[in-house]
Amino acid sequence: MRLLIVSGRSGSGKSTALNMLEDHGYYCIDNLPASLLPAFITRISSETVALPRVAVSIDARNIPDDLKKVPQIIVDLQASRIDTEIIFLDANSPTLIKRFSESRRKHPLTTESIGLREAINKEREMLEPIAALAGLSIDTSTMSVHELRATVRARVVEKKDSSLALMFESFGFKNGVPIDADFVFDARSLPNPYWDPALRPLCGLDEPVSQYLSSQDDVNAMQTDIFQFLEKWLPRIERSNRSYLTVAIGCTGGQHRSVYLCERLKQAFTGRISNLQVVHRELSRKEAAQQS
Repeated sequence: MRLLIVSGRSGSGKSTALNMLEDHGYYCIDNLPASLLPAFITRISSETVALPRVAVSIDARNIPDDLKKVPQIIVDLQASRIDTEIIFLDANSPTLIKRFSESRRKHPLTTESIGLREAINKEREMLEPIAALAGLSIDTSTMSVHELRATVRARVVEKKDSSLALMFESFGFKNGVPIDADFVFDARSLPNPYWDPALRPLCGLDEPVSQYLSSQDDVNAMQTDIFQFLEKWLPRIERSNRSYLTVAIGCTGGQHRSVYLCERLKQAFTGRISNLQVVHRELSRKEAAQQS
């Protein structure tokens, strides 16, 4: 049985993630009382029920005393024969405030004496022990509903087995570093195709940019260094029971150098890693803007 525990702050997209999982055959429960989780797992893993894929949402709506028990419950489950993964969704506080203001929903922790901003900050503290155990963290601050569904499908639903899932993500530093990245590499010191007028409108997926960057010694040296670093440490990371790893590579705009490096590293690890994905954050945003 595969058990996914979905958690995160209110407004981060947990319902969207849970709906996506349900659409792909997971038996889903939203806001299960944490104290009932062990008994629930015993029941659904019995021979008479034997559900193969289950997703449970546990968050700040839970009974506070029960919520404090969740980290130990998770540790116990991970030590058992249950294939347990924790997916934690979050967004920056200004984004969460905006989402609640636009939807006019009531935050579960707001009261007459606790306003929205304070409730959001309090929720972060309450869920930190669960976030620290998460195998996969997803920052939904800039994601649309469709992007979040696509991310959950690619990283969770399509994960073929229990081996480490490796994702390379290109990004532009001018738009911020992905907060859910495990490793971040800075490619801004490399030769920049942007300064060639013929290459400026292209991206790292285009052959002229690829030819330009592949001819640069510094680019090849950085690619080799990142590959050797990951080749050395990935087996150790996998032995520590990590299920997901995100390697982010950034350049100034996230269009040329970082895209090229992510694609080359994907090629280098093809055949070595069975669960391998590449995401180009800025290119995806640009494409979504053009379609809207």
